[in-house]
Amino acid sequence: MTQHTTNLPRRTLGGQGLQAGAIGLGTMGMTMAYGAPDEQGGVDTIRRAYELGVTLFDTAELYGLGTGSNEQLLGRAVKDFRDEILLATKFGFDLSDPARIGAAFDSRPEHIREVTESSLRHLGTDCIDVLYQHRVDPDVPIEDVAGTVGELIAEGKVRYFGLSEAGADTIRRAHAVHPVSVLQTEYSVFEREVEAEVLPVLRELGIGFVPYSPLGRGFLTDAVKPAAEYPADDMRRGDDRWQPGNYEKNLAAVRELTALAESKGIKVTQLALAWLLAQGDDIVPIPGTRSPRRLEENVAAAQTTLTPQDLTRITEILPHGAAGSRYSEAMMPTWR
Repeated sequence: MTQHTTNLPRRTLGGQGLQAGAIGLGTMGMTMAYGAPDEQGGVDTIRRAYELGVTLFDTAELYGLGTGSNEQLLGRAVKDFRDEILLATKFGFDLSDPARIGAAFDSRPEHIREVTESSLRHLGTDCIDVLYQHRVDPDVPIEDVAGTVGELIAEGKVRYFGLSEAGADTIRRAHAVHPVSVLQTEYSVFEREVEAEVLPVLRELGIGFVPYSPLGRGFLTDAVKPAAEYPADDMRRGDDRWQPGNYEKNLAAVRELTALAESKGIKVTQLALAWLLAQGDDIVPIPGTRSPRRLEENVAAAQTTLTPQDLTRITEILPHGAAGSRYSEAMMPTWR
């Protein structure tokens, strides 16, 4: 394996000392949500990411659908350079019933501890660098969650505390009990909801931000196609932004973004990632891919500089993000 390089700029996330390369890697799609799993492709991509200077690797208990497969894949892939990178994983779901996976929450303190021990085993490590609550549990006070993760940090099993898809009030309450280092939420030129309330609170409290789905779940690529053309196990088949009406509007916007990118000699994916990086030096997006070639394109985006005119043009094309909701109305209220 080629030695880890250092040409990827580093960024600081939060006030507790967490630092990472400016582009991270999300691993969810290696085992779920985007068609058939590709384990070897995942391993190859993870190792190539390390060679390119990526240091933040993101997984979750949920991504293995209760089997630990995603964490195990990541653990195997990084075992030769574990001490040089950051492993981030998540708890917060009840995965005991396959019919309810992704719909039932469980952030009880005893469950957090059970999941943490399982994640440590699956990842093959003695310490998790970033432990996120994957989704806010309406039945467990966030103060109890923060206190439990704080105990795990004191015990040396976790280094940094993160939240995912939490609202401003929840972030404040958690941070008052134990410092939150990072928040992970969807954010891209397609999805701008966090700009109104969440980002200002993160900046006020000194919390870093890790956007997931920074490429609009793949819409901001050259491989996008209508919802009906995706396999039944691909989440995009049911995504509102891919449905008739919204799909055509979003495709037109991507074509305009692509024209802007081509005028700068870059890919539209690189334009989208460069836009995110330009929103603040406390942001580290985690695009997911199973392709080493796409990974290389994503990492190269950190070397792209957008002019004020470029940023204005992007806002003109997508002033409020994409057409269509990112999640169903039934799901969103519980994810705060």
